Amino acid sequence: MTIMDPIADMLTRVRNALARRYAEVVMPSSKMKIAVAEVLKSEGFISGFSVAESDGRLVLTVSLKYAEGKPAIRSLRRASRPGLRMYRGKDELPRVLGGFGVAIVSTPQGVMSDRAARRAGVGGEVLCLVS
Repeated sequence: MTIMDPIADMLTRVRNALARRYAEVVMPSSKMKIAVAEVLKSEGFISGFSVAESDGRLVLTVSLKYAEGKPAIRSLRRASRPGLRMYRGKDELPRVLGGFGVAIVSTPQGVMSDRAARRAGVGGEVLCLVS
């Protein structure tokens, strides 16, 4: 089965796993998903992630993070989608919850958080909003 929007599929799998209080979630791997997981880990929203081979395919395993029984991720929403791409310049990048959340942005310098993109002086496609 072909997935039309792999990033939205990743976010949905994470949301569903958080709702069921799973410790980790497994999904097909891609370079973009690994980059998004790296940003989530660096921002403290997940405990970690790993890539392994299973049945000849790469799978991404994301270890979810909980604090006092509550998930570290309160909201995980896709911003840009295949039907309506959302590109923003460095001065127009969204601030999630006044800076307490993070927007994950795909820039010419790679996938990074909105704060890192502002520091680097680049804009790009806003992939998702996390708080």
